[in-house]
Amino acid sequence: MCPFDYRYNPSVFNRPPDFAAGTLYVAGGLYGNPDALDAIERLIAAEAQPATLVFNGDFHWFDAEAGWFSEIDRRVGQYPALRGNVETEIARAGDIGAGCGCAYPESVDDAVVRRSNEILLKLRGVAAQSEIRGRLQSLPMHLVALVGEARIGIVHGDAWSLAGWRFAQDMLDDPGQLRDLRALRARADIDVFACTHTCAAALREIETPAASLIVVNNGAAGMPNFHRTRFGIVTRIATTPSPHPVLHGTARNGLHVGAIAVHYDHDAFLDRFLHVWPNGSPAHASYVRRITSGPDYSPQTARPQKQVALA
Repeated sequence: MCPFDYRYNPSVFNRPPDFAAGTLYVAGGLYGNPDALDAIERLIAAEAQPATLVFNGDFHWFDAEAGWFSEIDRRVGQYPALRGNVETEIARAGDIGAGCGCAYPESVDDAVVRRSNEILLKLRGVAAQSEIRGRLQSLPMHLVALVGEARIGIVHGDAWSLAGWRFAQDMLDDPGQLRDLRALRARADIDVFACTHTCAAALREIETPAASLIVVNNGAAGMPNFHRTRFGIVTRIATTPSPHPVLHGTARNGLHVGAIAVHYDHDAFLDRFLHVWPNGSPAHASYVRRITSGPDYSPQTARPQKQVALA
């Protein structure tokens, strides 16, 4: 079960936009990787026009050391940001609340959840030594952006919950969810939802009677996303084509939505990770294989697919 304060109604997105941008980058799951942030800033600097970068949660995670944690918070603090479940539980007073997350699918092993809670406890201990927790607590759970004429809903989990899994690749491909997605398009008045949380990249287009709905999940900006790769992914949404190679994407009504590779300094990040999380630590057990050789997930699974939700 998730805490009640994780929940919101999809109608909250049916509001005036919080900001407008010609080019929008959405980076979810930085996981404390400053080398990935360097790479994202280089991508943005190569744009012909100014671009807006938004972090949609879980920018902290592996940075459970005071200097490292402060560095990430200072750098991310220069940009608009949402709080993910990690930031929410770092900032929560008293008990750990939902732990690292909640409402996990059955495919997530209990040992993974236990280790994640151990990582979070260490991270909270580091955060407690600073004044950062109050700022994290004040971050929003969602934003609405206007890119060209398209309304973009920026979330961490899904359109119903901060830690929701309904925008996971397998859920988006479930025909049983099409009715909910059709209703979501009408209630939220959103053209594109940009999310992360599930840590698995995907782009799906859902056709509804009124208009299409695009859901794009960047997976993780600060870790590899596919087997035998070593790059993160950031979502780019813009009125112009990308100056960078697009891993997978779509273009509709003058809007370009795509996944862009984040080629960070792998060796530098791995050294930093191993210094704080050596062999035998919970983060090492859960993540070192993904960091060094990627997850068992293919680019073909992430690529755009179309669903029809007309009934």
